[in-house]
Amino acid sequence: MVLVAIAAAIWLAVGLAQRSASGGAGGPGGGGPGGGGRGGRPSTTVGVATATTADIPITLDALGTVTPAATVTVSPQVSGTITQILFREGQMVRKGQVLAVIDPRPLQMALLQAQGALTRDDAQLANARLLLARDRTLLAQDSIARQDVDTQAALVRQLEGTVTTDQAQVGAARLNLGFSRVIAPVAGRVGLRVVDVGNYIGAGAAGGIVVLTAIAPIDVEFTVPQDEVPRIQTQSGQGVLPVTAFDRTKTLVLDQGVFSTLDNQVDTTTGTIRAKARFANAGGKLFPSQFVNVRVSLQTLKGAVVVPVSAVRTGANGDFVWTLKPDKTVTQGKVVRGPATATTVSIVQGLRPGERVITEGGDRLTEGAHVTLPGDKPQTGGGASGQRHRRAAQPPAGG
Repeated sequence: MVLVAIAAAIWLAVGLAQRSASGGAGGPGGGGPGGGGRGGRPSTTVGVATATTADIPITLDALGTVTPAATVTVSPQVSGTITQILFREGQMVRKGQVLAVIDPRPLQMALLQAQGALTRDDAQLANARLLLARDRTLLAQDSIARQDVDTQAALVRQLEGTVTTDQAQVGAARLNLGFSRVIAPVAGRVGLRVVDVGNYIGAGAAGGIVVLTAIAPIDVEFTVPQDEVPRIQTQSGQGVLPVTAFDRTKTLVLDQGVFSTLDNQVDTTTGTIRAKARFANAGGKLFPSQFVNVRVSLQTLKGAVVVPVSAVRTGANGDFVWTLKPDKTVTQGKVVRGPATATTVSIVQGLRPGERVITEGGDRLTEGAHVTLPGDKPQTGGGASGQRHRRAAQPPAGG
């Protein structure tokens, strides 16, 4: 029994020594082929992408506010009692549509009075002209004094002026009678009314009858940095600049429009300048005073070298990328980035189409390091599988 115990102890010691030796030579931390890294460091699994060519749109994003093309407080031009309200609150109305009616009877009486005065003065003018014609006949016969003829001629001219005044009064009375029908000066949406049927309203009342807002077309005002002014002026002079309006989250496109103009001066307190774009707003998705995100499409960069945004990193010497070599080692290359989108960035200098760059795991890399790609098979030399084979080949302790 003592001899058996000694043999078992010797066998256990030899097995542990062999296991330790095999782990040091071919384990994950060793420097052999199974290590996969330099100086015994394990290789890093990275994500890669290939540099391609694509057209990059150069855009300018800004915050904007929807402003109506016209906001009109519809006020009557004559005083009177409102007898009819011909619109519903929030209704879309067309230009020239009747919105309300003011009692026209006093205005009709004023028109009749003006017409009566015109008829009277017109008859007096006709009589004065007849007398003037007779006086001129008598003057030719030397039967009347010239002074009487001149006096009659002056009376005729005076009555002609009176008739002209009466005609103007008749026209004003007709105009006021037409103003008894309050019409929409522009097409748009009416707001909440401030008067009801039976209310007396004065001419030019400050509150008016209703506020009318033109919403198709509609404008969006936004601010852009002053440094972008030369580029915007250059591109707008070459053609129409498309503008897209997004909702607050930048996920829903509200409408497509065109750039209109820039303001005539820069705000010195913010270093920005106001700009305006016009939208057709056929669907009515843009609402006055609504907050929107605006994207102005300035131009398109053709055939640019593009990589994912995550591939470009910034170090002490500027922007760089990790480039993957055919032997699965990486090298660092300095690049110059250009315009970017939400997911890609263009490379102006330092990268060619077809080169593979590291997009994930680049923060753990060093120059010349070996890397592992997601599709590579794991190496098993000297690992747990070899240990299982060796353990199966050894005899049991009691043998």
